[in-house]
Amino acid sequence: MSEHVRIETSCGVLAIALARPDRRNAITVAMYAALADAIEGAADDSSVRVITLRGEGQDFAAGNDLADFLEATPRLDEEIPVWRLLRALATCEIPIVAAAHGNCVGIGTTMLLHCDLVIADDSARFSMPFVDLGLVPEAASSLLFPRLAGRRRAARYLLLSESFDADEAEAIGLVSHRVPAGALDQKTDEVVAALLAKPPEALRQTQRLLRRGARDEILERMKLESSLFAERLASAEVKEAIAAFFAKRAAKPA
Repeated sequence: MSEHVRIETSCGVLAIALARPDRRNAITVAMYAALADAIEGAADDSSVRVITLRGEGQDFAAGNDLADFLEATPRLDEEIPVWRLLRALATCEIPIVAAAHGNCVGIGTTMLLHCDLVIADDSARFSMPFVDLGLVPEAASSLLFPRLAGRRRAARYLLLSESFDADEAEAIGLVSHRVPAGALDQKTDEVVAALLAKPPEALRQTQRLLRRGARDEILERMKLESSLFAERLASAEVKEAIAAFFAKRAAKPA
């Protein structure tokens, strides 16, 4: 487990919090492993009826901790915690409720595609700057965002790396509920309480039906994306883009 992931189970709820606020919840390899363990473990725990995901501090998640991630650059055929987490999210048969606020960068946005309900407050801002880092999308976002937002708008998010706010996230359906800043925890608790009040087996079966048709296609796209992502990590483009990121300068053209 990671000290930067808080996990509590109470009254049928597995509550998961990213707890690295001093680094804006940038996710390390150890954090990915803890997240994957928690969600995979919930699949075998019949007492868990709802999973919640939150971020402590001013942001939901600032994406990968790049320095940490590059120290453990995966091989093309290697199983790593982030791929485990994404598969666990995509195949989870327990309703997942996410509470998004502040910056939701990279996987901080794409993981929300695999949550059943997403509550965002007005401070939330979403971005997927994979191309800016010389990378490709992950979490099947190259499949799911065009379906959600339309191809043209998805191209703005994924090709141009444009960010978007809670208004747009609600309009395209990434967000199920939007609340004013300061009301996020209360609304999330209300939504969780409403789910817990439902007949549990009917809830699980309905969640499975909602996910059933696309699961194999999503997993196949994740596999393709992850192989390209691992390939890109060894490229000169990525090395220059990340060096420029840390130096706070523009990347040099190829």
